[in-house]
Amino acid sequence: MRTLVLTVAIALLAFSPAAAEEDLTGTYKLISSKRKIVQTGEVLDTWGASPKGFISYGKDGRMLVLIVTDDRPKPESVEKISDQDRAKLFRTMTAYGGTYEFHGKTVQHHIDISWNEVWTGTTVARELTKESDKLVYSSSAAPFSSDGKMSVVTLVWEKVQ
Repeated sequence: MRTLVLTVAIALLAFSPAAAEEDLTGTYKLISSKRKIVQTGEVLDTWGASPKGFISYGKDGRMLVLIVTDDRPKPESVEKISDQDRAKLFRTMTAYGGTYEFHGKTVQHHIDISWNEVWTGTTVARELTKESDKLVYSSSAAPFSSDGKMSVVTLVWEKVQ
């Protein structure tokens, strides 16, 4: 009897609304990405006014993300792409994958493959707020990659239906 009660209690917890709120599984489209410079309060677009990107969280605990700016070059053809175009394409994107852990208010991405080998083997932690079908990520204040200014980056993702 005790085993039956315990099994029912675990099943109810697994299917409760609170448990559903803890679930990140699915694919989300990037809606916005803003950077606030700590010293001045200035807010800038980090990937352009209309960034493009997707992040996917699997039930298996793995994740993938790809983000590109809205002003990427479009070479004439694969045969005619220049080294300058390749460099700009690399600088206007981010992509990585690995495993993830979600702890209600934070998510950790344990990166095991990346567009930039500096990130491979690291963990990226973000504060996370769920707002209906949106995820809002905020970074801790840190030097921004392009200019070193202390900044907080906020990304808004919307679940793809």
